[in-house]
Amino acid sequence: MLIKSSTALRNDYDSLVKLSKESGEPIYITRNGEGEMIFLSIEDYEKREAELKLLEQLLTAERNRLAGSPTYTTGQVRAELEELYEQA
Repeated sequence: MLIKSSTALRNDYDSLVKLSKESGEPIYITRNGEGEMIFLSIEDYEKREAELKLLEQLLTAERNRLAGSPTYTTGQVRAELEELYEQA
């Protein structure tokens, strides 16, 4: 875990940008010794958001499966797609 003060952010922004991009990890910014915010590159933020969205979709699918929603094998899906492709 990377922790820097708000003073470091203010005085050495370029170094924090470089550190964030190289590490790929969030940098925790503190003010008066208390956590204040997270500093993260846009690329890493978007990656985390995409991962979170995928996890939410997987959780929804698992909840649906446990609730008894119909499931399909890869063979069934492939056959359905081939049929749709032939009709197009």
